[in-house]
Amino acid sequence: MTVAARRLGPGDIAAMRDLNALYADAFEDAETYRRETPDDAWLARQLGKDAVILLVAETGGRIVGGLTAYELPKLEAARSEIYLYDLAVAPHFRRCGIATMLIDELQHIAADTGAWAVFVQADYADPPAIALYTKLGVREEVLHFDLPPKARC
Repeated sequence: MTVAARRLGPGDIAAMRDLNALYADAFEDAETYRRETPDDAWLARQLGKDAVILLVAETGGRIVGGLTAYELPKLEAARSEIYLYDLAVAPHFRRCGIATMLIDELQHIAADTGAWAVFVQADYADPPAIALYTKLGVREEVLHFDLPPKARC
């Protein structure tokens, strides 16, 4: 089995939809990844942004893994960091090094763009993700808070 990683671009609308379907299945979260799907023009604009990094792992013309990351420019120094937001591999292809391959490619992109770090969060209830990220980086204990948007009065 040959699996290759590639970065999606503006012409990869169908592949982006396939990646979102993979996320919906892997995270058991159809509400987020399938409920309000954006139109093709919106996806093409997002796929064309340098700061939006979408990588897929493909074999036989099929997407079997992928990741979504965002480059975040910093203001305390002339540098950026990259936030690995989503990472999933299809069940039959897990434990084959695909997630590590995708992260490795993201680290190369980080080096190419001059980013000083790639960071990722993992849920305590996800031991495989914790093991993967522990193997690849330095673990920090942090708290994560979701703050809702507020309308102006």
